[in-house]
Amino acid sequence: MFIKLAYKAKTEWWRYLIGVIIIFLGWQLFGFLPWLGLLVLEAGPQVFTLTQGEMMQVLDSNLTFFFLLLSFAVGLATLFFVVKFLHEQKIKDVTTSRKKVDWGRFFFGFSIVAVFSLVTTIVDYNMQPEDYLWNFKTVPFLILVAIALIMVPLQTSFEEYLFRGYLMQGIGVLAGNRWLPLVITSVIFGGMHIFNPEVEKLGYIIMAYYIGTGFLLGIMTLMDEGMELALGFHAGNNLIGALLITADWTAFQTNSVLKDVSDPSAGWDILVPLLVVYPVFLFLMARTYRWNNWKERLFGKVSPPQTINYHEEI
Repeated sequence: MFIKLAYKAKTEWWRYLIGVIIIFLGWQLFGFLPWLGLLVLEAGPQVFTLTQGEMMQVLDSNLTFFFLLLSFAVGLATLFFVVKFLHEQKIKDVTTSRKKVDWGRFFFGFSIVAVFSLVTTIVDYNMQPEDYLWNFKTVPFLILVAIALIMVPLQTSFEEYLFRGYLMQGIGVLAGNRWLPLVITSVIFGGMHIFNPEVEKLGYIIMAYYIGTGFLLGIMTLMDEGMELALGFHAGNNLIGALLITADWTAFQTNSVLKDVSDPSAGWDILVPLLVVYPVFLFLMARTYRWNNWKERLFGKVSPPQTINYHEEI
């Protein structure tokens, strides 16, 4: 069992408290310092009086994109440091219950969301071309591709390792069950997006989408006993999104192929991906990897094994 792998490490509650503090400092403090330093050099101390949207416009969009994602890369490095030295846990054991990382699962998760995003965007572009502007410029786009291919997987991996790995295992062993870490990590993951400009534009109903996405990724992890599918899915979603479409009201404004110029709104239609699309994704994964015993995997108890062989899986 994926959560039980944490029993190979040191799991006292205070280690997770200290670990979360260290990870937060690495991500939010040290991770953003290079970007803030460049902003001050470019615009002076008055940059701190600007809104978040105005701060995003100070530097070239590709440069801003890189330095914002750099904070997540720093966060990921900090998280790996905490796992290795504070908990004395192998990175593999916070990734998967398999003997080694299954990259086939990663690319399966990546592919299904990438294909879905491409197809739905092409269909919508052809049905409502007035909602889009052709934003493609060769050199800026190629620079964006180079940045995105490296930095987006680091960003999404940080979020997955933090929520579906580190906290999923930590809360699971402390609570003694599987459903509580699923709920807590999904809600916190969704809540982390509350300051995104999309929330200001579309309203708090969009939070249902973010929290629902957290549940989707958490269910993938618990049912598959590893994070490979969630890592791939998250990377595919964000990478294709960064390269394909941008808008003035999104968190990342990039030199993408298209620019959405529609006046967006969110209502009950936000439930369509949660109630239709996401269950289809889970169905495809369940059929492909023969998931069973859903009740036990999502709601079962987590208890320490009587004996631990540190050279075998548990």
